[in-house]
This record gives sequence, structure tokens and C-alpha cells, in this order.
Amino acid sequence: MATGENEQGLRKITDLTRMLSIAVLALHLYLTFYSQFRAWGLSSDITDRILEPLSRMRVFHGALEAKGASLFLLAISLVGVKGRKEHDISRNHLLGQAVAGLAFYFASEMLFIAKIQPELLLCSYSALTILGYLLLLGSGTRFSRMVRIGSSSDVFNKLNESFPQEERRLCNEYSVNLPAEYNLRGVIRRSWINIINPFRGTLIMGIPGSGKTYYAIRHVIDQHIRKGFSMFVYDFKFDDLSVLTYNTLLQNLDKYDVKPRFYVINFEDLNRSHRCNPLHPSGMTDISDAAEASRTIMLGLNREWIRRQGDFFVESSINFLTAIIWYLRKFKEGRFCTLPHAIELMQYDYDILFRVLGQERDVKVLINPFISAKNHEAFDQLEGQVASAKISLGRLASPALYYVLSGNDMGLDINNPREPKIICMGSNPLKQQVFGAVLSLYVSRLISLVNQKNKMKSSLIFDEFPTLYLNNVDHLIATARSNLVSTTLAVQDYSQLKKDYGRDQAEVIMNMVGNIISGQVSGETARQLSDRFGKILQERRSITTNTYDSSVSQYPHLDPAIPPSTIAGLSAGEFVGMVADNPDQRMDLKVFHCSIRNHHAKLKAKDSLPRPLPVIRQVTPKEIQVTYERIRQDIADLTGNKG
Repeated sequence: MATGENEQGLRKITDLTRMLSIAVLALHLYLTFYSQFRAWGLSSDITDRILEPLSRMRVFHGALEAKGASLFLLAISLVGVKGRKEHDISRNHLLGQAVAGLAFYFASEMLFIAKIQPELLLCSYSALTILGYLLLLGSGTRFSRMVRIGSSSDVFNKLNESFPQEERRLCNEYSVNLPAEYNLRGVIRRSWINIINPFRGTLIMGIPGSGKTYYAIRHVIDQHIRKGFSMFVYDFKFDDLSVLTYNTLLQNLDKYDVKPRFYVINFEDLNRSHRCNPLHPSGMTDISDAAEASRTIMLGLNREWIRRQGDFFVESSINFLTAIIWYLRKFKEGRFCTLPHAIELMQYDYDILFRVLGQERDVKVLINPFISAKNHEAFDQLEGQVASAKISLGRLASPALYYVLSGNDMGLDINNPREPKIICMGSNPLKQQVFGAVLSLYVSRLISLVNQKNKMKSSLIFDEFPTLYLNNVDHLIATARSNLVSTTLAVQDYSQLKKDYGRDQAEVIMNMVGNIISGQVSGETARQLSDRFGKILQERRSITTNTYDSSVSQYPHLDPAIPPSTIAGLSAGEFVGMVADNPDQRMDLKVFHCSIRNHHAKLKAKDSLPRPLPVIRQVTPKEIQVTYERIRQDIADLTGNKG
């Protein structure tokens, strides 16, 4: 217990010890140069009788023994020294001062080798020894004034924020397992990111360059194909993921009971693209199917309409396209039920168009507001209702699009157990607005066919998901689990998802997925993720320094397991996230912060000689133009307009 009496007693002991140290050093100097002191008359019989028994002590038999004893006593006296604490003392400076003191203190013995006069030897030896002693005394005293609780080398608190992670590889017939490693209190340990239930939805986030495709998406494709999944891949930067998917399938065809067929849809290289009609009559069983397709197309072409759903002119355009699609579905059992035919039919004058559409009873209800506006000569209103749809769909009037959209090489029921399929759909970042709307229609129709009972397991993978518009993606994630449909969405940032889908829909998607893998993101996204990952117990430390002492208090405190600043500073290949488990495969450690371990040499060798996508057919420009003209002629014949 630190009381005034104890501190005073300690101070007396340290002072006495230091005086003994000085006394030993002084006696050493006096005994070493006794003859010189005697010649100077600095001796007497009394002092000689007192010092004679001391000189026979072992400590004074040699210079090293005497100096060592003095230094030992000095060190003991410095242990108990307490002085005013200083924060700005340089440790290196004090160490240098102590080394210099030791050098002077012991190197003075070298003077005995030199042949110099006794008087000069006494002065030089004493000066160097005393100087060394004073340097040691000064550095030792200032060492005691240093705040002994130095700052931690873990400046960014990374070690304190580390936590145990799942090190078991938990596999099942559907799982995706990513090898990883993490830092636990300065020790690098191996771990696994176990997506044991991919049917609960997987969201992969990260800014460009964070490694979403290389470290995560390619493993989902590879492992799901090796486990016999049917698959759909939205390849935003065609044909990177398509080539990977194709080559992986070729290497794992033996994993399927019924070998799946590989299909590609893209609008750039028509020689390597299959043709598919997303409005095929077999999939349009009800007018609600036409309405859903119409909404997907119009909102895909006009992304700002997503936040204006319910607006009069927005809904009018959607209803107008719905009427045209459903008319084509009913006319001659859907012979002309394609998107190109709908685009061409929409371009006709109101008189011809309304006369043709009015022939179908189910369509009359949809076009009645338009006919009423025409009859009442409300042409401004009518133009506002129809022109938006015409202008938007007019951007799709391309011979290449017409060629792909009007064929029927494949169906979109990828998880049909009798005819499993793997479909890759390619986009082009430079033509995102046009291609994205058409591909959104494909995906919307595909989802309605896939999310059904008694089908095989399937995997839907969307790279750069916000470039598509899917009106029912939240319904897909919520209900597809029981139908063995795995959904993987890759986005760059929550703000991107919010911009393209609106805040409400973005929050639904963000909160509904069970598995999240995130690379470097910042801002609101990082804060949301940090809140989702929760808090862990971390040691906090406070240092109190007063005039004579310093004290340390350590206590546990709940702090974020992964702060937003840490998420914003992740390196490429470093990910944070949370996974979901199963009732029969419990995981207590669901949160992770690790680096995914890719076998770079193996992956590089695998990618070095890939087989290119197969050529489906040799398509000539003449054939494309003939298809384009045929569609226009079909609509001319339908309307009776021979011109």
C-alpha cells in the first residue's frame, strides 16, 4: 500500500544505496592512486588505518570489481527512483547516453597502457570514470521518468478487432466452400467461408477491382456445375463468365444424370448466339404474363420510371404494350407473339392500331381509355399515353435484336429434369440501356419458369445485377428456397442498387439475402454491413499519469466486430460477410473477415488455354435483313396494310 511513510522509507533506502555506490567508486580512485595522493599530502595515519582493512576486501582487488560493484549499487538505487513523469523522452536518446556512459566508465582502464605522467593519468582516469558514472546516473534517472506504458504497435486496432472464425469445411450437395485465412490476435489461421444454404440468397458486393469475380463468382459457377446444377449466368462483360462456364461444363459433364445443353444469347456475335423468343405463346398462359412482360420491358428501358410506378402516364404506356402483346398472343394462337412483332405493330397509326386491337375481346378493356381519349379528341393526352411507349421501344428496332428475339432454338426452363440447360446471356457495357431491357425480359420469363415445384436444383448468377431490372427479384429470393433455386447477386455498392431499383426495393433485397460477401465498399454500405455484423468484446485501456507514477486500467467493451473504416479499407481478395446455416448444420461463427485463398498458378493455367464458345451457325447480313423485313411484312399483312 502506497503511503507517505512507505514512500519516505523507500527514498531513504535509495539515497543510501546511491551514496554507497559513490563511496565505493571514490575509494577505488583513492586506493588506485594512493601513492599520488600521498605525494600531494592528501593522506594521514588515521585514514590509512581506516582504509587498510577496506583495501583487503575482494571488491577492491581490481578496477573491474570495484567499478562493477559501484554500478550494481547505482542500478539498485535507480529501481526505486520516482520522479515527475515525462511523455516526450526519447528512448533511443537515453539508450545512446547509457552506452556512452558505459564506454567512458570502463574504457578509462585503457589509459594504464599509455605511458603518461602519474598526475595526468590520475586526472584523465578520474575524469573519464566520473563522466561515465554521471552519464549512467542521468540516463537511469530519466528512464525512471518515462511513462512505461508505451503506445501499442497495433495503430489501427486490427488485432483487437480480430475474432474466431469458422475453420471447418462444412459441405453438402448444394454448398459453396471458399478457402480463406484470417488473423486472430496476430496469428494467421486457415478458415472456410461455408455457403451451406445458397437457396437463401447470396449477395456479393465490392467496388471495381475488389475481386468479386475472381475470388467469389467463379467459385460459385465452378462448384455448382461440379454438383450437377442447371444454371443461368448473366455475363455483363461478355464473354468472360460465359467462357468460364462453358469450359467448366465440358470438364464436368459426367456429374449430370442427364447431360445439360449449353446455350448462349448475345446481340454482338450472332454466330455464337442462339435465338430465343421470350414471349413464346407456351409461356404466355394468362394476360397477367403479358402485363408482367410489358412492365419489365418498359421499366428496363426507362429506369427512372421505377420510382414513378402508379403514375398515370407510366401505367398507360405499360397497359398499351400489354394490350399489343396479349393481342399477338391470341391472334392465330400466337403465331406472331414476339417482341419484334409488338414493336412493329405499335408504330402504326391510331386508327389502324385500335381497329386491329379491338378485334380481341380481352384487349378491349386495356385499350378503352386510349379509344376514349381519341374519340374525345384529347390528342395531347393520347400522345402522352402512347408516345412514351413508342419512343422507348423504338430504340429496340435493330435487325440484330429482331433476329435473336424472333427465333426458337431453346426454352427458358433451365431446370427441367428431362432437358437441363446452362444458359449464358451476354451484355455490353456500352449498350447497357438497350440490351439490359431485353435481357431483363429474358430473365423475368426465365424466373417464372424456374421457380416451380418438382424441378431440379438450379443456380441463377447475376454479375452487375443493377444493370437488369427484375420486378419480382424479392419474391424470387423469398420463395425459391423450397424449389431449390440458388440466387447469386453481384453489385458494386448499395447506393448503385438504390439508384437503379429505388430505396424501398434496394432495402428489401439487402435485408432478405441470407449470405453476404463484401469486398471494399464505403459510405452507407459499409455502415449497414458493420451494423449487421454486430459487436464483439474488445479490451479497452486507459492510462493515468501523475507526478510520480502512472497507472493502467483495462476493461472489456462491446465495439463493432468490423468497423465501417475497416470495410472501406479492404484489399483485393479480402472480404467480410455473414453466412446462413441449416437446422442440421449449425454454425455459431457466421461472421467472417478473411482473405480468400485462390490457387493463382492453377487458375492461371486453367484460364490460359480455354476452349472458345462454339459457333452455332454462320449468320450472314442478308439473313439478318431478311428476318427483319419478314417481321415487318408479317405486321403489314396482319393490319391489312399492303403498303
